[in-house]
Amino acid sequence: MLRCLVQEHPRQWEDMLSKAEFAYNSMVNRTTGKAPFVIVYTKHPNTALDISILPKCKSSAATNFTKQYEEMLSEVKHQIVKSNQKYKEAADTRHRQRLFSVGDLVMVRLRRERFPPGTYSKLARRKIGPIPIMAKINDNAYSVALPADCNTSPTFNVSDIWPYNPPNDGIIDLSSSESSSSEPGED
Repeated sequence: MLRCLVQEHPRQWEDMLSKAEFAYNSMVNRTTGKAPFVIVYTKHPNTALDISILPKCKSSAATNFTKQYEEMLSEVKHQIVKSNQKYKEAADTRHRQRLFSVGDLVMVRLRRERFPPGTYSKLARRKIGPIPIMAKINDNAYSVALPADCNTSPTFNVSDIWPYNPPNDGIIDLSSSESSSSEPGED
C-alpha cells in the first residue's frame, strides 16, 4: 500500500504512513465483514466533513448503545466463523489424508532444518528409505527407524512421508501377438 502511495517519492513514506493506516482501518475486512474502526470504536471514523458538524450526544441511550455493540460483536464473531469455514472447505479440497501402520515401509524426506548447521548439502539425497514406521504418534505424526548416521529426530509429519513402492521385479510375459520371432506352426 505504501509503495502505491509514495511511487516516485519513496523518501516521503513516513508522511504517507498515517494516511495508509487510516485507509486500511476504514476498509471493510473480507473476513469480518466490517471495518476495523467499526469493530473497535463501534462506528465509522470521522472524516473532515463529520468533524465540522459534530452532533451533541446525551448518555440516555447508553443501554441501547451497549446492546447494539454486543449484537455487532456477535455478528462479527459469526462472520469470522463463516469465513473460516469457507477457508477450511477450500483447503480440504486439496488435502489428502495419509495413514500408515506400524511396520509399513516408507520413504522419508529430510528437510534442510533437520541438519546441523554446515552439514546440509544441496546435492544430498532428499528422501531416504525404505525405512519402517516404528510408532504412530497421531494421524499427523509418525516415528520411523532412521539409520544411525542420521543425527535428527525420528519423528516426522505426514507431509514428509511417502509410501514405499518397491520396483516391479515381475516376469515380463509376451503374448504371441507382441512377439515377432514366433512363426505359425512352429513349436
